[in-house]
Parts: sequence; structure tokens; C-alpha cells
Amino acid sequence: MSDTDPTYRRYSDGDNEPYDWNSDVINQGESYLCPTYIQRTPPCQNACPSGHDIRGWLSIVRGLDKPQADKPWQQYAFERMTQANPFPSIMGRVCPAPCQGGCNRNSLDGFVGINSIEQYIGDWARENNLAFDKPEAESGKRVAIIGGGPAGLAAALFLRRLGHNSTIFEAHDALGGQMVFGIPGYRIPRDVLEDEIQRILDLGGIEVQLNTRVGDNVKVETLEHDYDAIFWSVGTVIGKLLRVEGGEAPNCIDGMTFLRSFNDGSLKYLDGRILVIGGGDTAMDVAAVAKRIGEVAELDHPERPEAVFDGSGSQPEDRAALRTDSDCWLVYRRPIEKAPCTKHELEACITEGVEIHDSLAPLEVILDEQGRASALKVQPVDWSSGKMEPNGEPFEIECALIVAATGQTGDYDGIDGIANEWNQIDADRTMQVKGKQGHFVAGDAIDPHLLTTAIGQASVAVQGIDKYLSGVSLDDRPKVEGHHFDLLQELDEKSLSPDEYNHGSTWGTSSAKWSVHNFENRAEADVINTNALYTGHFDYEKVNAREEIDINVSNVLGSMIERFNGLTQDSAVSEAKRCMSCGFCFECDNCVIYCPQDAVTRVKKDERVMGRYVETDYAKCVGCHICKEVCPTGYIEMGLGQY
Repeated sequence: MSDTDPTYRRYSDGDNEPYDWNSDVINQGESYLCPTYIQRTPPCQNACPSGHDIRGWLSIVRGLDKPQADKPWQQYAFERMTQANPFPSIMGRVCPAPCQGGCNRNSLDGFVGINSIEQYIGDWARENNLAFDKPEAESGKRVAIIGGGPAGLAAALFLRRLGHNSTIFEAHDALGGQMVFGIPGYRIPRDVLEDEIQRILDLGGIEVQLNTRVGDNVKVETLEHDYDAIFWSVGTVIGKLLRVEGGEAPNCIDGMTFLRSFNDGSLKYLDGRILVIGGGDTAMDVAAVAKRIGEVAELDHPERPEAVFDGSGSQPEDRAALRTDSDCWLVYRRPIEKAPCTKHELEACITEGVEIHDSLAPLEVILDEQGRASALKVQPVDWSSGKMEPNGEPFEIECALIVAATGQTGDYDGIDGIANEWNQIDADRTMQVKGKQGHFVAGDAIDPHLLTTAIGQASVAVQGIDKYLSGVSLDDRPKVEGHHFDLLQELDEKSLSPDEYNHGSTWGTSSAKWSVHNFENRAEADVINTNALYTGHFDYEKVNAREEIDINVSNVLGSMIERFNGLTQDSAVSEAKRCMSCGFCFECDNCVIYCPQDAVTRVKKDERVMGRYVETDYAKCVGCHICKEVCPTGYIEMGLGQY
């Protein structure tokens, strides 16, 4: 297949097995089956931990789903987008985009740039001061939220939409969690973060208590008495130290401590070679920060990084003028191509001058006469057998600072009966804490993962909290989670809701106005894959990529600018049009054009909404299957008459 002119093949080389005889029903171009329109979940949404209706808001951006009256389409897209995730500007910048990995367009010419469009919408919303709608009614219920990171803030918003009030108890002096203390400011500009947090707080009904640690300043028992439910979003705020001999040295610290010191402005420069241990995104952030802050030679003890970390010293601002390029090594025990970090973050670090030393297992931290780390002893290893095996003689790498970015854990000091033996919180599928009725949890407290995972779990937890507060049993969750497109809601917004059913005997139901005909929503049970699409419909279209700023080893020192420029309006729309609308109609007219019986026609314009663009005259349909075969999105299933 050409890289620029993809073709479509229904069969692959070697295919010689017939269809299942029960489905091979066409006889002389006709059958007893007629088309049914089936809504399925696209794989981008299924891969998104927050369950974004990605296909839905891309349909708005591309101009298929139009807003009512004079509402800007950007606002309409923002409203759809933030039903699942209230941080589009942030997620568009830092989310590693598992949605793009799941995109069916990867089988053609590459994924749709979902992240870049999300950032465009989020930035437009900031520039135009968009706000969230206030709840229609108050429930009178109050929920205690422990932790003001992404999960806690998202939960506060989702609860408020349902009319519930909340109080966020945050142990630090600012909201944001990992977004403010963990991820560097050049990746999440602080004005962007502050705006998106403030938009949530502006809803009202959300009280914030900073510098208030549950377990110290307030007891869990007090919260259980004063609030109707408790939501745990404490995250994993403590980094794990390097677990080898000598790892307790003062200049051997964890990645969270390093990033927190940089983000609060106290760490301004290093004093020699830094070894970053690990291969995840935290390791990449530490390495990238090290290249940006550089190093200053011959620092006195009060100015050394370890004095900043333990609070015994500080770094004068004027010394930053003496900075030179830092010597930063990334040490990873596996081959670097196996690292779990985002590929682009690794590539950016290499471009910026970080040295990669992989397949090295740390053995021991070598200490000098003052008890400081002076070197790291490592063992070269080989993984070709699938197991880590020694591959050569151990050797020492001289260094001035070792940062272990190998994992994080929670802080449950003073809190009994909530964390398990791994210092995590166990939850069921509704996000209720196991064995703790009325307690719910989301985010890294369950298992450290992505920001969007924490937000998606918060959405599920809030649905559980709402049922709990209403006295409704917490049913099991659907097979396919997410904020799915709702055709009935779409009809209602366009004043086209079906008539009320009279619950009586009715003839001519194919034209009755109390039903949505010939449509089935399988979104909660079925994900559509590439094999169900007619991909021959799509031309090769180059991705509309964000412009990447040239930050390299020659200019990285002192650089705190973002690595990308956002899309323009035109490029965002063009990129959205690359979406193949998997599992839903995108109004291509193929079924109308190719139907030999003229049985498929467009719905009247004044009755048309997303998902109801065509209809079938079953008096004319002969069941030839042609409409199904030429449907690019896999929306048509030949099922009427059989199921």
C-alpha cells in the first residue's frame, strides 16, 4: 500500500474461508434483511480514560453538528467536551493521548490530532471567558473532597452540576495537585491552569480549605459526621527513593521532591552531573527541567540542591547568571525503547541534550567522606532472554545529584482503615471504597496513572455518589464506559422529541411519531474497529500538526516556553474533518447514491439531526446489502427482519 494513496481491500492475502452460512443470505442480489442504523463507540473514546465523546465534538468542529441560534461552534464544542473533562487547555497540552493510539485512522495515514484540537477549543474558551452553566436545582447535600488535584476538582464540578455542594480539603497552599506541583510550568502554563481551576470554582457551592490535611487538621470521623459522603482524591504525593545501599544520601532524592522544588521556585540551578533514574514521564520531566536550569560550579553547602530540598538553604537569584549547560544522564534498567514514557517527551529530552544510558541496573550509591553521593554503581544488563541478566562488569558513574523517578505512593499518616498494604485505596467498579459505605475514590490513590484517568474515575465516582445520596442502589457499570452521544437528547435540543407513547395497540408503527425508528444504541456494549469500516472512501490527508518550537541543546538553558504553538481555527477545522466518524453517520450520501432501489433517502431538513440523516423505505428495500458495503463509518447493519 502506498504511503500517500491508501487502497481498500476487503480480503487479505490467504483469505479463503467462506462467511458464516447463517449470515450469507443474499440470493440473486436480494435478501430478507434490511438496514438498521447502529451507534457504536469509536475506539478513540474507548481508549480515553475520561470517556470523551470525541467523535461528537469533532463533528461539531467540522461543521456537521451545528449549534442552535447564534452560539459559536467553539462554544458548542467546549460544552460537549467538558461534559467529560473540565481541563481542555491543559489536557490538549500534556495528555499523552491514548485516544490517538486507538484511532482507526492509524490503519490509513495516521491518527487524527485530537489533542491539538482539544487545546484549540480550550484556549478559545479562555480567550472568550466561557463559563460553566450553574445547576438548575439544589440538592441540599454536601460532599467532602479530600485532595484538590485533577480528580478532586473534576469531582467538585460534576457534583455541582447535580446540585450538590462540596468542600475541598487540600493539604498544600494551592489547588491543582500534580498539575501544579508535579508537571513543569513550561508544559502547563500557570495562567492556563489557574483559569481552568477558577472556572470550576466560579460555579459556587464549592468551598476550599487550603493547608488543611485530613488526618492532622481535621479528622475523618468529623467529615463522616458533617458531610453526606466523602470523596478521596489524595493522589500519590510521596516519591519513592532509590532502594539500593547508600540511597539515603542527602543528594539522592525522589522525582516528586525535585519537581516540587522547581515548581515552587526554590530550585534554580544544579551543581554538577545529575543522574535521573527511571523511564516514565516523571523521569522525562526531571531530565528536561535539569537541562533548563543548568548548573553553577563550586556551590557552598547552603546553595546546593540538597539544602534546597530539606529547607536548610536557598539559592540566590543572582547566581543564576553564572549557569552553564547541565550534564544530565538518564539511567534506565531496560532498553530505552521499552520505557513507558510518552515517545515525544523522550525524543525532546534527547534533542535537548539529555544523555540516555539504558540497560543499566543501579547497584549501590557510592558515598564520599561527608556521606554525600559521589557516584552510582551500575550493572550492565541484557534482556534478550526476557529476563534481566548481567552483561559485563559493574562500573561507577560519577555524579553530584541522583534523582529516583521510579514511582510514587500515598500519604496516609494519621488516617486509619482506608489504605491497603500497598498504600493504595481499593475500589469497586462504581469507585466506592471497598468496605466503606459512603466513601468514594478516584485518581492515583487507586493506582498511579494519567491525569485523564483520574478525571474519568471522578466522573464514575460522582455518578455513584449521586445514587448513594438518592438512596438508589449502585448498579454495575456498563461494559464500555464513557460520555456517549444521546440521540434522544439531541432530538430534544432541536425540539424534535418523539411523541409520548400511548401504550395501546397501534397499526403502522413504521411511521408512528412516538418512536425513533430503525436505530439502536450499542455504545455501552460495542466498540467499532477498522474491519467494520469501508476505508476505501477516505483519501490520504496529511495531519495538520501543531508547530513545534526548535528547542535544542544550544538554546534549552533558561528556556521556559512551551514546545508547541496551538492550531489556528482553519487548521483545527481541517484536522477535525480527518475524523472517520467510526460507528456513526457523517452524512457522506454513499448509501443514498448507491442504493439501486432509491429506498434510502435523506431525512427532511427540518427533521434532521446528527444520527438521523437518512431513512429507509422498506417497501422499496430488497436487502441487497449495498448500503452496508459502502458505508464508510460502519453505521449500517443488515439486521431488520432478523433480530
